[in-house]
This record gives sequence, structure tokens and C-alpha cells, in this order.
Amino acid sequence: MLKALYDYGVRHQLALPPGFTGKTVKAYVSLSENDDRVSIYLGEDELVPCPDIGSLANGKDKSNVLAEKRSVVIPEEPGSKSTFFLEALRSAAEKESLLKVCVRALETPELAAAVRAELDRAKIKPGDRISFRVNGQSILQSEKIRAWWQVYRKQFSAADKRLSALCLITGEPTIPMTTTTPIQGLRVVGGHGRGDALICFDKTAFCSYNQKKAVNAPVSEEAFGVVKAAMDDLLKDAPILAGMKFVHWFDREVPQEDDPLYAVDFGYDLPEDETDEETEPEVSVNVLTARNQANRIPESVYSGQPVPDLGNVSYYILLLSGANSRVMIRRYDRGSYTDLRRNLAQWYDDLALTNQGGTGTIRSVKLSARLLRLLKFQKSDSRPFERLSKELAGITPAVVQAILSGGYLPDAIAAKALAYIRSELLLNDDSSTQSALPNSLACQWLKVWLLRKNRIYHQEGQILEEYDLNLRNAAYHCGGLMAVYAAIQRTAMPGVNTGIVERYYASAIQMPALVIGQLSSRSNHHLEKIKNGWLADQYREKLQEISVALGTSIPATLNLEQQSYFALGYYQMGARLNQERNRNIAAARERAGAAEE
Repeated sequence: MLKALYDYGVRHQLALPPGFTGKTVKAYVSLSENDDRVSIYLGEDELVPCPDIGSLANGKDKSNVLAEKRSVVIPEEPGSKSTFFLEALRSAAEKESLLKVCVRALETPELAAAVRAELDRAKIKPGDRISFRVNGQSILQSEKIRAWWQVYRKQFSAADKRLSALCLITGEPTIPMTTTTPIQGLRVVGGHGRGDALICFDKTAFCSYNQKKAVNAPVSEEAFGVVKAAMDDLLKDAPILAGMKFVHWFDREVPQEDDPLYAVDFGYDLPEDETDEETEPEVSVNVLTARNQANRIPESVYSGQPVPDLGNVSYYILLLSGANSRVMIRRYDRGSYTDLRRNLAQWYDDLALTNQGGTGTIRSVKLSARLLRLLKFQKSDSRPFERLSKELAGITPAVVQAILSGGYLPDAIAAKALAYIRSELLLNDDSSTQSALPNSLACQWLKVWLLRKNRIYHQEGQILEEYDLNLRNAAYHCGGLMAVYAAIQRTAMPGVNTGIVERYYASAIQMPALVIGQLSSRSNHHLEKIKNGWLADQYREKLQEISVALGTSIPATLNLEQQSYFALGYYQMGARLNQERNRNIAAARERAGAAEE
């Protein structure tokens, strides 16, 4: 992993010289060599290479040099940190005479007061980082000063030449770093505001051969600087997924339009009012492009159209969070670009499922929205994404792995999806004539879990997008029967408060033999109440078709796999009934309109 990050940093020329770290500078005190005028030049939001002495700056007696907090550079009362800063500035002035102007401004009471006044006027706070400009040039850009710092900083490195070892990143002999520079960018996922350690041995139990701290995993300062720069760059715009940052890159340059992970449903936590297939905005152009790209390679086999020559490219994926000032690597994956495209295409194929209205397939949503359907349903859930990061942080890496590799989903996925469906249906208060259906995203989880489980064990039972009478699975058709029973009741008793689903679903999905018989006798009573004889006959025909597919044996109990088939059968038959109902309503309206004409 470190070598892959190092190669990425080298390829993109991200590394700063040893001893430098990218920081934002709020303001520059602008001075002139020719007069005592003082002005303030506001900095940009961009990172500027600044001298950095690492964790030593967190102590009481040392600070970073050339660029530091206002309270250190020009304090109201001198302290150890401000004294250290001024001494370093004096040392640098021996190599670059222009810095004498800065030293004079800090040592002369009248000039120091003028600097404070200008900083106050510019509303620069004590905690804001400031530096200097002399004759219109930032001191941080001076090559002479950078050369001085490379020599001056060595006094803070007490590395013993006897500790020479091979760098784990480059394989070259080096004096290993005792402590590594913290990684930024994980604060929003549990990281520390000052950064998190990627290599850390802070307890004796973690150390070997009497080595101390990071020397137990020897890396050179130069190599780790490249790794840190790569990590900072990748984390900068990385999406958040279940309380983790989702980072990916390739070992060669891949155009964005050929990146199958670009804007796909990985990551990108949604606003909390956009959490399911009904409220999710239309799929973006980027998502559609990414999906098309994922399908290009398998489609090229049939079309004969060429695809980009990226067969030798490898992808890398990291799921990262922070904890106790350490970088937590939740998942690290490496694989072939070609396999990635193929597996993403397989993921989309496995997800294909009719929507609740039966009018088409469920449209694509982000993985964060999909993962919400693995949390137990709550009617008033004001902060679902906080629950997501707490309750699913352990299972999400396995989900990502399954998507990338085309492998199986953990059994816990099915258990959680079924729990969501059960809790949602039992709390349903819909009084419409349409039957309450399981959440479509939760059913997609069940479909993918079943399909991949079947592939692993080479079992039959391909699950189609719509209800399949030819599927040889008793539990599946038991679910289909219950959907018809529920629809019959809703049609006969449209105002019923507690229907078949709310009353019997929980027991039917576990012990169908005990419940199906009761529902069958009740359905006969409900069918007699339906005034539309043609519609009643349609329901009878549906029941007959499913009964033939089911056979004579109704399972007494259902395990996790069978319960998943039951939920899918119930959902798909309910969607088909909704489709037919809406079609009949539309046809009736057309006939009524034609009669009026």
C-alpha cells in the first residue's frame, strides 16, 4: 500500500522537499527594505509549502518557523515559542539579508505596534497563521531560505547513524524516521484536527528488537513525504461512505470518462431528504457515463467495438477513518482494471429489479442511500447517516469488496434487509387500495445476496427482474400468494386499518404452512365482497397460477435464505399487481373518454 501511494505521489509530482508541509497562510505582513511602511496582504486558500518541525511544534518551547500563528510571531507578551521563532528568523537572516527587515520589525517596539495595528485592522485572529512579504516577495518562496532550512532543521533530528535500515517503501538504506508527519483530511470521519498517524508504535507492546516508535517500520523522510502528499491529495475530495473516506486511484493515468468508479454509487453521502428510490434525484450524467463505461468491456465482446487499451492497469481502493489520532485502514484492495469493469457491470445486472409500480427497473442510487435500508426502520429518524457510520462501519468494507470482486455478500446483509422490511411493513399506515410492499432497495440487497450465494454453491435459481412463475422455490411462491391475498383484501376493504400484511407478514415469512391456509380461507370471503366480477376472476386466476407453481408442499418453517425468497416473491408479485391495476385504471379512463366523445 505504501509503495502504491509513493508511486502515485511521484507520478503526480506531489511531494514537497523534506521538512516542508503544505499549509494555508491567512495573511502576510508586507514590509519594505527601503522604508518602515507596514501593510497586510491576505493569503489565498491554497496550500503553501512551509517549513515544519513536526510534533515538536506541539510542545511549549518550539514552534514552526517562517510561518506560524499570530500569537507566536508577534505576541502581546514574549514566550518560549515566540523567542524560538525570532531566533530562527535571525539565523535565516544570515543567509538571506532581506529577512533582517522582518527581524527589525519584530524587535523594534514602534514597528511591532504598527504590525499589530494592521493585523487588527485586517481582523487577523491570534490563531491565524501569518508570514512575511519583503519587497513584494513572500519569504516562503525564497530559494536561499529553503536551502537554509534544509540545514537548520537537522539539529532537531537526533537520528543515530547506527539505526540505518532499509526503507520499507523504496528499499534503499536510510536513517528511519522516529515519528512520521500526521495525515490530514480524516477529521470528518473520526480523525484528529491536527492529523492522524499512519505509522505509529506508541506502546512498548507494539515494538520489537528494542526499537522505538516508527523505527519499528523504517521509512525514509523523503519517501514518507511523498506518501503523505499522496494521501493528502487523495483524501481532499474523497467521498464519505458509512463514516469512512472512500479513496481510489490507478497505477497509470486513466481519463475520468474511463474511470468506472467516477461518480458511481460508491460513497457520496446524501442529504437526509434524499434517501430512497422515490426521492432520489434523477441519475446524473456522470453516473450514467460511469455505468456505460462499466459495461463497455463485456459489450465489446458482442459488438466488436474497441475499448481503451487499459488491460494492464491496476486499481487501488482504500476505506479510511480516524481513531485515537491514528489512521484506521478499514479496507485495502488492489485489482485489475478489466476485472473492475466486469465486476461493476455484474453488480448492476444483479441489482436489476422491477420498481414498485412495475413500470421499469429501479433507478440507480448512491451506495449510502442503499445502505440505509440495512438499518432498522424508524418512522422519525432525524440523523440516519450518523446511524449508518456507527452501525454499519464494520459491514460496509465487506460490501465494497463484494462489489469490486463480484463475490458474495455477508449473511448479515440479508438478515438486516429482512429486519428493515419487517419493521417497515409492521408500521405501515397506508390506507390506499394498493398493497404495502417491501422497500425496493432492501429487496435489491436480498436479490444480490441470493444470486451470489447461488453462484458460489453452483445452485440453480436465477432470479429475474419480475415475478417468475417458473422459479422452483416454494418460499418464493408463498410470498407471491401473500401479495395476492393482501391485494384482494385491499380491494374488498379499501378502508381497513390493519390489513393482512400488518397482521400476518411476520409469522408468514417464518412459518408459511401455518398462515397460508388461514389466508386462503379469508381470501374466499374477501373475493365475494369484490363487486367487479372481472377483477375477482383475475385474482382467482393469479392464485391458481401461483398455486400450480408452488405445488402441494408448503414449507413449515423458513431459514434466512428461504425468507429472502419469500420477501422477493411478495415484492415482485405486488409490483405486478400494481402494474396491472394501474393499466386497468388507464384503460377504463380511455374508454370513458371515448364514450364522452
